[in-house]
Amino acid sequence: MARLPAPTRESVPEKYRDLFDEVVKERGGIPTGGPGSVTLNSPEVAKRTNHLSAYLRQGSGLPAKIQELAMLTTARELDCQYIWNAHAAAGRQAGLSDALVDAMRDKKDLPNIPEDEAAVINYGREFYRTHRVSDATFQAALQQFGAHGLTNLTNLMGYYALLAFNANCFQIDLPAERSEPTLPI
Repeated sequence: MARLPAPTRESVPEKYRDLFDEVVKERGGIPTGGPGSVTLNSPEVAKRTNHLSAYLRQGSGLPAKIQELAMLTTARELDCQYIWNAHAAAGRQAGLSDALVDAMRDKKDLPNIPEDEAAVINYGREFYRTHRVSDATFQAALQQFGAHGLTNLTNLMGYYALLAFNANCFQIDLPAERSEPTLPI
């Protein structure tokens, strides 16, 4: 059960209500679940993260398959059920193999995968597990994505870590209907 109800205009400090209205209008309504329902408690945070999300998802130049893999790597490494649930099926639809998604979910040995996919997983896992990235891992990712792409990949993973932090700390509920099994944690 979520630790907070969805925010309302009245639940935010009065000086942020116009910004609350702006964000709600941009989103097409008040989010009732997911990290967006948490960040809207601070409308300025919601506005700024929405802007970053839009760039990273639509303007970064990273292929959808790589974006989804970055999100899934982040979700798995941070044990974030909400993000895993939101992106596992999308990752499959974007071209990630069932064998890869299932192995990641279950923390099993990964199947043979293309170099670009391996670069994403190795980069994310190494950072989340050691809080650093070795020269070899960095160079492998740089070779796959270039400086611009790797900067965007790094920030996409960081953005999804922010979402995972919110989802896990506020205990955001999973939707009732799911197409993917939950993460074994």
